[in-house]
Amino acid sequence: MSSGLARTALFSYRLAGIVLYPLVGPYLSYRAIKGKEDRSRRLERLGYASLPRPRGPLVWMHAASVGETIAIMPLIRELRRREIHILLTTGTVTSANLVQSRLADEVIHQYVPLDVKFPIKRFVAYWKPDACITAESEIWPTTVSELARRYIPQIRVNARISDRSFDRWRNYGSIAEALFEKMALVVAQSDLDAERFRDLGAWPVIVSGNLKSDTDPPPCDETLLARYRKEIGDRQTWAAISTFDGEEQAVATVHRALKPKNGQLTILVPRHPDRADAIETMLKEAGLTVARRSRNDPLTPETDIFLGDSIGEMGLYLRLTEIAFVGKSLAAAEGGQNPLEPAMLGCAVLSGPHIQNFRDAYQHLVRKGGARIVRDVEMLAKAVHYLMINDLARRKMVDSGYDAMEEMRGALSKTVKALEPYINPLTVSARLQPKAATAAAAVR
Repeated sequence: MSSGLARTALFSYRLAGIVLYPLVGPYLSYRAIKGKEDRSRRLERLGYASLPRPRGPLVWMHAASVGETIAIMPLIRELRRREIHILLTTGTVTSANLVQSRLADEVIHQYVPLDVKFPIKRFVAYWKPDACITAESEIWPTTVSELARRYIPQIRVNARISDRSFDRWRNYGSIAEALFEKMALVVAQSDLDAERFRDLGAWPVIVSGNLKSDTDPPPCDETLLARYRKEIGDRQTWAAISTFDGEEQAVATVHRALKPKNGQLTILVPRHPDRADAIETMLKEAGLTVARRSRNDPLTPETDIFLGDSIGEMGLYLRLTEIAFVGKSLAAAEGGQNPLEPAMLGCAVLSGPHIQNFRDAYQHLVRKGGARIVRDVEMLAKAVHYLMINDLARRKMVDSGYDAMEEMRGALSKTVKALEPYINPLTVSARLQPKAATAAAAVR
């Protein structure tokens, strides 16, 4: 390949929201392994297994991050009920810890191998999956090609394509078609996502809704919940969750504007807790008193901000309030984070205008009255204040959110039905295998 052609190919793959690893493999391999995963398990990223493969049918499921992992948990449990082994790969330490805490006895966990020829070939040759089910939006060219070469069905569930990714894929239609046509089935979140997958070459494509609407509410430690509720007492609260850089400053502005009127406690949960030191410094420079969850600080009457800088405790933070602003929606050109968890835990949901990643969920919530979109910081402050002083309006939004969640449920059953042609034969095989082994032993 000429250098010019190589640059063009690499550029086109990056535009499509993916990376062509064969051109930059050694560099990305080093970066992916250096400090970004559990070092004791880093060989998994090169396709070396750290656990034995069980006998019988096995489905490889991949979820890139915590959100995707939570979304497919009900589907994992349904496949396990059908006696199918699950190999679950994730890409981060956080998601691996989540798997350990919630799915340890139900799946085999490995870190996802790099999308490079030899790690992928090594990984697939060892695990010999009967099918591959991936969640949401990632497309890995080498993996797709290797699975297709081995005639292993590739299925995408809870699938979506953002506006930006769709535009990039369309600019390189031949590359898109070569990859998307290798998918055996796409189960899309919405009609719009389904239409986009079909335009890019996938077939068949069906619509299920969002699997996240069928998940259980995030759990919490009841002892901690009781402690913090006691420390908060009668103070009003609101939460800003999954915030990104720029939105914490907006939260501080809202808190200062409302404090003379409401004396509220603000619960701030950044999307990336490793930014907590910088966030605390900014808040203190703004004259605010901060209590951090990671330090187990008490919530006193003087506490302005409860900084939720822990992982896996969203259920705790959302149970401490009835008003939740969902981030990556004010300070981002494209984005939005999951509004379903606050809705299912009894929060009136507020969001900025940038909600492309959860467009369908927000449409349902807004239509039912469970969510409101605010344009800017001033409008956010007014909305928080209104919901704090108007119990009836807040309660109506909470109840409407519950109603919207009930309407959105059903994605799991639709997904399982779509998967039946692929999983039913595996269930039969799994249930016959012990009998076959017993019969063989009797013959011997």
